Amino acid sequence: MIERTLIILKPDTIIRSNIGNVLSRIEAKGLKISALKMESISKEKAGTHYAEHVGKPFYGSLISYITSSPVVLGVIEGDDAITVIRTLCGATDPHKAAPGSIRGDFGFKKGNDIFNVIHASDSQESAKREISLFFKANEIFEYNK
Repeated sequence: MIERTLIILKPDTIIRSNIGNVLSRIEAKGLKISALKMESISKEKAGTHYAEHVGKPFYGSLISYITSSPVVLGVIEGDDAITVIRTLCGATDPHKAAPGSIRGDFGFKKGNDIFNVIHASDSQESAKREISLFFKANEIFEYNK
């Protein structure tokens, strides 16, 4: 089934010049990039995006981190795109992510801080909500691959 999912290339990806490395893995897997942009996420929008984490010990640092530099936002489309992207990403904890996964190859930990490179929607419902938070309908492109 053709699905759309949201990715966010986090500040560590931008700062360490790994945008192309991450996007090339997505394209090599046969997925289509239907939308792509760079922006600075406001604290308000970050709070909406990460609302399910309110009250957790890491929430404040998560909001501070995701708003610390620009990010690259993308809408990815393809057969079972949500599952495929999440598999490409690897485990949330870079130390537990398999070698060859995006987080396994580019993520790292520094003390208690996790720098895991990429966010990916975890369900169709989340993908729809997250895509609408960051993209207008006219920013998502239809084309044949």
